[in-house]
Amino acid sequence: MSQYKYILEESKLPKDWYNIIPDLPFPLPPVIHPATLQPVKPEDLAPIFPLELIKQEVSQERYIPIPEEVLNIYKLWRPTPLYRAVNLEKYLDTPAHIYYKYEGVSPPGSHKPNTAVAQAFYNKLEGVKRLSTETGAGQWGSALSMACNFFKLECKVYMVKVSYYQKPYRRSLMEIWGAKVVPSPSQDTEAGRRILEKDPDSPGSLGIAISEAVEDAVKRDDTKYSLGSVLNHVLLHQTIIGEEALMQMEMAEEFPDVVIGCVGGGSNFAGLSFPFVREKFKGKKIRIIAVEPESCPSLTKGIYTYDFGDVAKMTPLLKMYTLGHNFIPPSIHAGGLRYHGMAPLVSALYHNGYIEAVAYPQTKVFEAGILFARTEGIVPAPESCHAIRAAIDEALDAKEKGERRVILFNLSGHGFFDLSAYDQYLTGRLEDYSYPKEKVEEALKDLPKI
Repeated sequence: MSQYKYILEESKLPKDWYNIIPDLPFPLPPVIHPATLQPVKPEDLAPIFPLELIKQEVSQERYIPIPEEVLNIYKLWRPTPLYRAVNLEKYLDTPAHIYYKYEGVSPPGSHKPNTAVAQAFYNKLEGVKRLSTETGAGQWGSALSMACNFFKLECKVYMVKVSYYQKPYRRSLMEIWGAKVVPSPSQDTEAGRRILEKDPDSPGSLGIAISEAVEDAVKRDDTKYSLGSVLNHVLLHQTIIGEEALMQMEMAEEFPDVVIGCVGGGSNFAGLSFPFVREKFKGKKIRIIAVEPESCPSLTKGIYTYDFGDVAKMTPLLKMYTLGHNFIPPSIHAGGLRYHGMAPLVSALYHNGYIEAVAYPQTKVFEAGILFARTEGIVPAPESCHAIRAAIDEALDAKEKGERRVILFNLSGHGFFDLSAYDQYLTGRLEDYSYPKEKVEEALKDLPKI
């Protein structure tokens, strides 16, 4: 009899986040100030982030204690379950064992509150009254709305316009938790107004929404900026996923040969994989795969260089894989993966050969999501379907080679708010957008000169 799920006791909830930076076998390129072209100093970040998060961004401590106030909110849904996908294995008739860590059990339905709760806590501690942020599919916006509600902070969310209209119920969810939500580009900021003057029908992008949220924070004394991916401290807070998964794989008496996560900015991928990368640094034989959409292929088609994190060039310069800060990806349904860049930590690991990357077209991805729903019962978020696609392909490859391969992937969220995208797939209206080479080449012309 196979065991289907592995549940950690609440008492086993990790008490520390894992910081990969001290373990990196290579130097991490510094974040650069665009005006001085010198490494960014903590005081440069003070207008937008609280001090504690700035410290975490550059910390050399391997483990950072999770505050009790944060742990108490985590306990509403953590530890999250690890499942073995027994029915999917049977359907594929594969000798591989497929495991998935399910982050969709959180109240907003994804991995995002792991960092939202931490960020809201540290802002509250510093006396901040209001947070501004961007959101793509609405997963991050809803997580931060919930966290701000718990810590009695106001929350303003700039939601990428295409998702604002594709996913109206995510907006409702944010408003239930007390946030104010506007479609981005908006008339509320100079950055938004500039874009709308040039293109009144702009679908928006995460890069534009970030510009609006940063501008909002910089212009108000009571407000700081909060983001759901890309930066070191955000990835740090997500590592609770992988730390739990390591204990759960021990319960299953297996260790993964392959660890898989979807990537947009890199936070859910890092959350599951970084504790396993630590094991790889120690000599464990393990492959780690980042999966991205073919229409926004930062790792597989981008270049590794310094770029802005946003369209209006309000952020510091980050060394990362980028398609160019002006790149506006097609309106794919995995809104959380529509980002031109990639977390500097994920970028550095890929550049140095510690992780692999693959890209898939969205029809292949939704096909995998439907198969997963029909075998395992959970309707996955379109973003998570990318990881499922890669896990299925790994399992089929193991079958072809007659190998007993242990596969672990992150099911980063459920897809209940994404049913219109599934509807388009089921009725044959979902199109594939491949990598628009000319558009990227055009966007790369505007890279900053360092």
